[in-house]
Amino acid sequence: MQVVWSTAGARRHRSAGRSGEILALLGRSGTGKSVLLKLLVGLQRADSGSIRIHGLEICGMTATPLNEIRKRIGFLFQSAALYDAMTIEENVAFPLRRHTTLSDASRREQVRQLLASVGMDKERGKMPNEISGGMQKRVGLARALALAPDILLFDEPTTGLDPITAGEIGELILKLQRQRKVAAIVVTHDVPVARKIADRLALMRDGRIVGAGSFGDLQHSPDRFITKFLEPAQ
Repeated sequence: MQVVWSTAGARRHRSAGRSGEILALLGRSGTGKSVLLKLLVGLQRADSGSIRIHGLEICGMTATPLNEIRKRIGFLFQSAALYDAMTIEENVAFPLRRHTTLSDASRREQVRQLLASVGMDKERGKMPNEISGGMQKRVGLARALALAPDILLFDEPTTGLDPITAGEIGELILKLQRQRKVAAIVVTHDVPVARKIADRLALMRDGRIVGAGSFGDLQHSPDRFITKFLEPAQ
């Protein structure tokens, strides 16, 4: 996946998400990390520049082809964004019911497998308000995987979680990404989790990426902002 993007007042920057890798996108609040994810799925329109996914330019793309691209992207929102009026099982089944022709029995079995893969199979009859925040993130991840995407986007997947639960979510992301061999971009402030799960890290400042590479590479960056940001995990 190649992205050339621009935000108001920002320099143009090119970033590549490589097949089968996890890229962690870090930076201070308000620097454009979550905006970048929204640009990638067309939830916001770019001011200028180019966004190519699987070789297709999505800037200016009309709704029908853009929706086809979106089916190949799994998105875990910061709040998990589960539907309050649906059970856990119904939440995960929603994209399957909307975008596939699976029979009821096949759909139920696929949902069971998805929930089992995130350790939530026994909770499938509960409502979202009956489970913890960490469990909601797990269900959101199962739903993001429902259409077998080849790109996964995570917006602050460990925000609001205690360190143990955050570590568990990080391990789960890493396990599922390895099993499915998808490209993943993880927006996070959690430097220890990013260091643990990411193949590469990218640091954003003022709407542009100022450094990218392995944790070791960035530790030796001449940019004091980068090294200071990574200090909690050193």
